[in-house]
Amino acid sequence: MSERVIIIHSLEQAVTALKAARDLGLPVTLASPPGAAAYTGALWFREVVKQAEREVPQAEVSSILDCGDKPGLVMAAFRQGVLRVRFTGPKAAADKLRAIAEAESHHLITGPLEALDLLDIADRAQACRDWLKTET
Repeated sequence: MSERVIIIHSLEQAVTALKAARDLGLPVTLASPPGAAAYTGALWFREVVKQAEREVPQAEVSSILDCGDKPGLVMAAFRQGVLRVRFTGPKAAADKLRAIAEAESHHLITGPLEALDLLDIADRAQACRDWLKTET
């Protein structure tokens, strides 16, 4: 099974996703919305993920902060302890960022990200369970 990614917009959504993953015994990746590093900041996202992990400690979770096409946001996220970031900018910039990421034990993700976005979903818990169980 490939990585199951759920885009979260709040602590409540993060906790809902982790509870679903825990109940199913499956790992989950929490991701920020596209370009979120520009308006939420790396620290906010990192702390939301940490708090959700504290509330649902039995869940197996990783996270991805989306920095859009802004190399400076990628660097700021790395400095603030975010281990995995997504970058959608030019290949030349991505290559430079990838070299930095690898040297510092970070991970740079480029390209499309298949994910469930919880923004406009009424029954988020059920949507998370359904998404996590989906075979890819």
